[in-house]
Amino acid sequence: MASTQDIGVGSIIRFNGELCSILEFQHRTPGNLRAFYQAKMRNLKTGKLVETRFRSGETVDLARVEFKKLQYIYPEGDFIVCMDNETYEQVHIPAVLFGKGAQFLKEGMEVSVAFESDMAILAEPPTFVELEIIYTEPGVKGDTATNTTKVAKVETGNEVNVPLFVNQGDKIKIDTRTGAYCERVK
Repeated sequence: MASTQDIGVGSIIRFNGELCSILEFQHRTPGNLRAFYQAKMRNLKTGKLVETRFRSGETVDLARVEFKKLQYIYPEGDFIVCMDNETYEQVHIPAVLFGKGAQFLKEGMEVSVAFESDMAILAEPPTFVELEIIYTEPGVKGDTATNTTKVAKVETGNEVNVPLFVNQGDKIKIDTRTGAYCERVK
């Protein structure tokens, strides 16, 4: 058991029997009342946001979580198959843990997965990925003046809005958290 002073943003605790990830954690001391901690957490199983207060010094059940870097291999149904680079063991991870970022995964990319007793509870794709555009309408000289976008299909098969000056064959950087175009890669 740990106390409220031992946890912070990013910690994973067991709250009411469910695993929760701490998103916000603030220490509050109102004028004539006792100090408390205000926590905003996400339930890892359901994805719901929960806000609660902890008394200062209250004991909490801190989950023992091990983060591993795995190599993405291929999708298989509702799972994503990854390989542990140390043991060469293949691990099936539910695709829902990756969220929207799963659509930008390419073979050989390194992903971060959190395990609690051999069960995957959290998965993160790389924050930024570089993908090649396989189809888009050709750009025209002078299209850099406006902030207009067009649709481009990337090598993973997904579509991204890009500026008009980006052409087929260009490599672009995409933010996997939002699915938005960031910049063209040289």
